Amino acid sequence: MTDARYDVIGIGNAIVDIIGRCDDAFLTKVGVTKGSMRLVDADEIKTIYSGMGPAIETSGGSAANTIAGIASFGGRAAFIGTIANDEFGKIFSHDIRSIGVTFTAPVVSNGTPTSRSLILVTPDGERTMNTYLGISTNLGEAQLDLEMIRASSILYLEGYLFDEPQAKQAFRSALQAAKSAGRKTALTLSDGFCVDRHRDEFLNLIRSGIDILFANESEIKSLYQTDSFEFAAEKARNDAKLAVLTRSAKGSEIHFEGQTIEIGTFPVKTVVDTTGAGDLYAAGFLFGYAKGLDLETAGRLASLAASEIISHIGARPAVSLSEFARQHGIIS
Repeated sequence: MTDARYDVIGIGNAIVDIIGRCDDAFLTKVGVTKGSMRLVDADEIKTIYSGMGPAIETSGGSAANTIAGIASFGGRAAFIGTIANDEFGKIFSHDIRSIGVTFTAPVVSNGTPTSRSLILVTPDGERTMNTYLGISTNLGEAQLDLEMIRASSILYLEGYLFDEPQAKQAFRSALQAAKSAGRKTALTLSDGFCVDRHRDEFLNLIRSGIDILFANESEIKSLYQTDSFEFAAEKARNDAKLAVLTRSAKGSEIHFEGQTIEIGTFPVKTVVDTTGAGDLYAAGFLFGYAKGLDLETAGRLASLAASEIISHIGARPAVSLSEFARQHGIIS
């Protein structure tokens, strides 16, 4: 993978994350269930936004968070997503480029606003997400930079983006471009409800075109329609070339060629905000994998990155992850 210009390129929803603290009473006031992730329309996102207190606004979206984490590790990272020519589109593009990620996607002007997610964090660290998908779901083949994809060691795809037909076709074209250049491909299942909508297509991708599968416990159980993590993990071991399964406080498991590598968690004094834990786990693993580290070391980088992100508000590292990993003796 040393001939690649980029270590990882991600394709996903380009969303501006607007992260703010609130109490449970505010959640009740705006009629949302604590800990949920729901889709809202343009009017509702405006209503909730107007009632929020001070907030942090950053470029976000699941795959974008992962790519940002890779950049923080010192990796060469790129991202493809769709934004509009509006205030939030400018926030997204400026923010993601400022952290060292290559982002060259053209602005789309069709009247649909840039996507955004209002992330409400209660005192216990639980996040409640209200997402307006906006223009990010319009991603299609026209937004793909196939040359950039072929120049990346790993192509990373976000399952959340799989709802629209043009996005599915863009995924297939991106996979073909990566495979034709001898690159690795990765997929995150993103969400249990997302899996419910696309189970058969995801299974087909995993069995035929994906080298690395990322899923949390809920997602992998949804994929195989079971209440047993052990059963789901066994199925994933048979279907996926490399399956990376996270289990929150229980750590994670890496399944590859019949072997299972268990990765423990790193201690966190206080869980402040769980936003982006899975995204940053993927960042650590993909960075380690792209750099040729063994799977256990890649898993430890992943677990370390997840521990850092839940120690503060927001889905972006508060410290340099490369320095953080050196301090913990994982990389030199």
